[in-house]
Amino acid sequence: METETEKYLNSCKERIRGIDERSWKAARRHWNGIAKPLYGLGLLEDALVRIAGIQGTENLSLEKKAVAVMCADNGIIEEGVSQSGHEVTTVVTGNIARGLASVNRMAACVGADVYPVDVGMKETIEAGNLLHRKTRNGTRNFSREPAMEEAEMLAAIRAGVETAKMLSRKEYHIVALGEMGIGNTTTSSAVASVLLERPAEQVTGPGAGLDQEGVRHKAQVIASAVAAYGLRKEETLRTLQTVGGFDLCALAGVCIGGAVYGLAVVLDGLITSVAALAACRLIPEVRDYLLASHLGKEPAMAAILEELGLKPIIHANLALGEGTGAVSFFPLLDMAYQVYRENATFEELDMDAYQDYGAGKGPEC
Repeated sequence: METETEKYLNSCKERIRGIDERSWKAARRHWNGIAKPLYGLGLLEDALVRIAGIQGTENLSLEKKAVAVMCADNGIIEEGVSQSGHEVTTVVTGNIARGLASVNRMAACVGADVYPVDVGMKETIEAGNLLHRKTRNGTRNFSREPAMEEAEMLAAIRAGVETAKMLSRKEYHIVALGEMGIGNTTTSSAVASVLLERPAEQVTGPGAGLDQEGVRHKAQVIASAVAAYGLRKEETLRTLQTVGGFDLCALAGVCIGGAVYGLAVVLDGLITSVAALAACRLIPEVRDYLLASHLGKEPAMAAILEELGLKPIIHANLALGEGTGAVSFFPLLDMAYQVYRENATFEELDMDAYQDYGAGKGPEC
């Protein structure tokens, strides 16, 4: 029998029209007609081709950019898997809402608007432009009981989809994903361990700064829980509900909502990438709407992006979170877009175009 979450996801899937083949092929032809070496901008060309397909026009736009930062607390911090407590989530989220955090400073450089969303913080605050979509005051400690009930998981997923809907209605063209929540590298590593079928020690890293002993303890907490619940690779929803977080669920929802409402979605680091992996396991069509910004420091990142078939643009050992890595991708896209839009073509210059022998060619879309 279908659960309420499965019914909701099926309704989302039915509304995904898929990216427009004619548009991305036209964008690829335009790139190849520009007077420069074929595929000279590599993955940046591929990114704009994908965005053209998502927007359904070769005359794509990157004018309006948003950053959706999902904020939530995680009960698993009771097991000593983080240096910090939930009060840090409260402070940093407040700073993001007031425009004072790292992601705000970086977003301001590229004209992106930041939308922090409380989808499950332990405390409730009124600050700046913080959106309130709280599911519960933090998840439960998954080492003792499942992190959330099914209705709570569904509410968090819905919050993400509705955030994508809001951004679409505000006519944003692209959205970067961000997060804030102490303990969320533990929940993300737990979900990654199950979905990738890899031992916890292979996918668990220091997060915000654990030492080697702290990482070993964190991996042991994850491994014990995964074994105790008997979680399996094909059980995406049960895995999210049991060892995930409200921010993870909401981020998966934004990925799904991006596919439903035709938004390009830029992934940040581990947490957003795990959420995207979960979203694609639930609705494979979501993958076409995703772009990878960077290869983070957490050990699971490379395997997750390989599973998703996405290639990160930036290799800079980024680990700040908040969506800062995804925002770092925006100026690179803007520069590539200027070439795409402004450069002369071979035809305009009355020159013979390069012959395409396939060398260095990226993905079709």
